[in-house]
Amino acid sequence: LAVIGGTVFAVTRGGDDDPKKPVAQETGDSKNTESPTEDPDNGGGGGGGADPENLNGGREAGDSKVLWYKGAPDAPGSGADAPGMWITDKTAVKAAYKQVFAYNVGDGEATWDPISFPEKICSVTPEKSADDKIVVAYMSGSSDRAKCNQLQQIDLNTGAKGWKATVANGALFDSTLDVELSVTGKTLVVARSQSGTAYDINSGEKLWDKKKYGDACFPDAFAGGEKLIVVSGCNASRSNEHDEVQELDPATGKAKWTWQFASGWKVSRVFSVDPLVIYSTNEDKKQWNISTFGPDGKRRSQVDVALEIGAQCGWAILQRDLQGCTGVAADADTLYMPTKATTGANEIVAINLANGKEKWRVKSPAEESMLPVKVEDGKLIAYVEPSYDAGGQVVSIPLSGSSPQPTKLLQNPASASDVERGFFTKAFDWADGRFFLSSTRLTGNDAAKEKLILAYGK
Repeated sequence: LAVIGGTVFAVTRGGDDDPKKPVAQETGDSKNTESPTEDPDNGGGGGGGADPENLNGGREAGDSKVLWYKGAPDAPGSGADAPGMWITDKTAVKAAYKQVFAYNVGDGEATWDPISFPEKICSVTPEKSADDKIVVAYMSGSSDRAKCNQLQQIDLNTGAKGWKATVANGALFDSTLDVELSVTGKTLVVARSQSGTAYDINSGEKLWDKKKYGDACFPDAFAGGEKLIVVSGCNASRSNEHDEVQELDPATGKAKWTWQFASGWKVSRVFSVDPLVIYSTNEDKKQWNISTFGPDGKRRSQVDVALEIGAQCGWAILQRDLQGCTGVAADADTLYMPTKATTGANEIVAINLANGKEKWRVKSPAEESMLPVKVEDGKLIAYVEPSYDAGGQVVSIPLSGSSPQPTKLLQNPASASDVERGFFTKAFDWADGRFFLSSTRLTGNDAAKEKLILAYGK
């Protein structure tokens, strides 16, 4: 048994906060009201290469520059969600409160007019389809009884609004008060609290439903991307209550395989869908576990590394939010996991998916945390967060060798570090030599002049 101390931000289905000192162990025997702005610049500067706040004023030799930036739109005083960020060859697209904005990746000019919705955006597809389509869900009204059931498809490159649909409620207790969206190939899945409905993302045609199955198993969370994964809660409030994980055929909804977790273990997050890497927790035992799975659905390994997980995960209150973690990456053979910074710099640990053992670890080149972004061209791209007196960094780390070292790709200017540090929660991505950073939650504080999105480059 692997006894590992660690903590992570992961709350599932309305449970209590995570245990103070959870331990990773073998999971046991298992069977297989505000008005949206119409200003494309969102009321903030930065379009067309302008830098009215002089964020680049203190650049030093070798520093990257802020290519462009946009201020956040008006939001209620209680704050508003700004979910998702999608980067194409031409366009950076961002949702915020009741609108979706699009900017040219190079100069920040609006590539199409903002799309405004009558009510707040409540869910988006974290992934985009192969031909750059997304779906946004927004509320049916502003009352406490409003549902998150209005769907709108959008073309990221043109801003064209495609099909619309209203998601029907499921059976008793299976509501659309809150939904989660995911995309696998051409299949969009809308997850209710106890079921899911799939649509063709291009046409809006309904494809299939995933409902209660087997011995009282209710599908309550989906993860998309290269594969389609569903997690179901089974036999609730019974002695054999447990979670099950399935891979579904995105075209038909049929299960390719099923894996049953031992009773007491709850699937909290999916760190990767291909390869499949699942983080689960046992609240009673105050333990956590990371398991990896092969294409056949058999457990491949369990992580056997002493670490405190430093991935950045939002709170999952009403639903599991399987893909709600940033700062973790994987390729076919390796999981790249950041540690939590406790004293000094954190590390990124490379974990062998074949046996769960550590391959190597790399210390952050600064006192601030270093977070994996993606694997690209045989190297791991990572983001080093900014400090009070230094901008963040983008680095690359070679994947081979016993002690690889990071190479700096971008050093963001210190003059912009206050803004770079100012995001309450954030999304980030690296594409074509540019680093994109955006807020995922707006405070609604007009005096703060908070930013919605920044782009860095040479």
